[in-house]
Amino acid sequence: MTEAVETVNVALGARAYDVRIGAGLLDRAGAEVAPLLRRPRLAIVTDDNVGRLHLAPLVAALTAQIPGLTVSTLTLPAGEATKGWPEFSRTVEWLLAERIERRDIVVALGGGVIGDLVGFAAAVLRRGVRFVQIPTSLLAQVDSSVGGKTGINSTHGKNLVGAFHQPALVLADIAVLDTLPSRDFLAGYGEVAKYGLLGDAAFFDWLEREGPALAGGDRAGRLKAVARSVEMKAGIVARDETEEGERALLNLGHTFCHALEAATGYSDRLLHGEGVAIGCALAFELSARLGLCAQEEPSRVRAHLRAMGMKVDLSDIPGELPDADELLQLMAQDKKVQDGRLRFILARGIGQAFVADDVPGGVVRGLLADALAGR
Repeated sequence: MTEAVETVNVALGARAYDVRIGAGLLDRAGAEVAPLLRRPRLAIVTDDNVGRLHLAPLVAALTAQIPGLTVSTLTLPAGEATKGWPEFSRTVEWLLAERIERRDIVVALGGGVIGDLVGFAAAVLRRGVRFVQIPTSLLAQVDSSVGGKTGINSTHGKNLVGAFHQPALVLADIAVLDTLPSRDFLAGYGEVAKYGLLGDAAFFDWLEREGPALAGGDRAGRLKAVARSVEMKAGIVARDETEEGERALLNLGHTFCHALEAATGYSDRLLHGEGVAIGCALAFELSARLGLCAQEEPSRVRAHLRAMGMKVDLSDIPGELPDADELLQLMAQDKKVQDGRLRFILARGIGQAFVADDVPGGVVRGLLADALAGR
């Protein structure tokens, strides 16, 4: 029986593309990618963990379904530390050595780290080569693979070097989510919950009911969760591709998250999606402290994340953290700072997020101090 496949179009005129979502897409990747090829040549970049599980089946599907196809592969180390200058340079030099041309396709097979790094490499290679995202983590399927944000981390902060470069196609195979460790799946769920929190209260209601089944492997539920998340992101990206306004809403929880990631050295002490979950809880608490929403709203957010077995508090992060002042300094390096002012995504309630540029630093510091004291 053929399983259902959802298609979400990212409507960007001449740069529009489809996000295909369903189980078994990896097995028919050749048929999906073939219409994009101008000659039978492509390169795949992945990481150790994903490559071990999915690279050989992907190459087999591509070569079986595209006559005469030549495939080159590069496998990078797994982990956030890969998303920096050394592995980025290595990837670009490898693509050049493989003689990848502007009419060829580069495939990013992996989670957010690989997607961001490979997308950035494709953006600068020969001033722009087309690439296909095949996201293998829940976080990448619902967020980082869609929208064209590519980049790497700097010693100064996360995602500070990069470019907007839209993919030509995204293939989100929800069957590969079965191979994710529970911690990685739940980290991605932080981004799923974010979509409900920022703009769809009914979706968050549904997640409160169906979240445990999703985590347990319910495939129909996973298809709906990924498709709805992608729909929401695609709509926002189509209206505000380069984050001049509405797209900033997608950063709900991220100002806190990026500071915490920097404070933990971009290590496995805190995965990105875990930081997003903690950041969303803090953003709602900050909103309540500013009188923007009732205290019941942050309590409801925390209750759902806790019920899912996720990190919610700073005390859930192992090891020492900097003090409130140092965390504020890390936030000041965030990309969302404008004219020296921190931008926060706050909420008037679940599903009612908005951009705020005038948040008093003293209130943020007090929130962080209290959260740290709770450790």
